[in-house]
Amino acid sequence: MYIHKVQYYETDKMGITHHSNYIRFMEEARTDFLEKMGYGYDRMEREGVISPVTSVSCDFKKSTTYADEIAIEVCVCELSAVRISLIYEMKRGEDTVCIGKSSHCFLNAEGKIISLKRDLPDFYAKMQEILIKE
Repeated sequence: MYIHKVQYYETDKMGITHHSNYIRFMEEARTDFLEKMGYGYDRMEREGVISPVTSVSCDFKKSTTYADEIAIEVCVCELSAVRISLIYEMKRGEDTVCIGKSSHCFLNAEGKIISLKRDLPDFYAKMQEILIKE
């Protein structure tokens, strides 16, 4: 679980958190999630792997404002040898304020897609363990 406290600069003229910031909150939560799993971006980059975002979406449920604390739960919802998708449930107290999703591929230093299963087997195994099974 990652907690983000809404900063004043993240709000618009109406005092509401600007919608573009939720994408940033997702990145913060994803970075924290990966670090806790032992595979922070710094480690992956040292190993010659980068992970660009291939798609992102947000479904806004309720507004947030300055100083609200948003609890963000990150879950792996899709996993293949070359792609991972994450779901982000953002809550203020008991209220869901946003559901987000991001998808990512993994590239080597030359910009070629790599297989997680083959090139990062420990990471792939950890993600497979926590994959949401439907």
